[in-house]
Amino acid sequence: METRLLDLLVCPLCKGPLDHWRPPHQERQELVCHADRLAFPVRDGIPVMLEGEARSIGNEPPPPPVFPKPSAPDAA
Repeated sequence: METRLLDLLVCPLCKGPLDHWRPPHQERQELVCHADRLAFPVRDGIPVMLEGEARSIGNEPPPPPVFPKPSAPDAA
């Protein structure tokens, strides 16, 4: 998803900022409103900004990002 588009999008309920969660750092690609505790799906690169399509993320903090382990340098 383009960064320019992300800069324009806000939560459709509270008009607050959204975080872009995406693999491999997160389980799925979503736009997350922490104020409303909702995650809006992104399908085929298109954000679905409908309250009925959003999933509740509950009261738990966002999962920590998962970073790939660096590869060891070749021993020659």
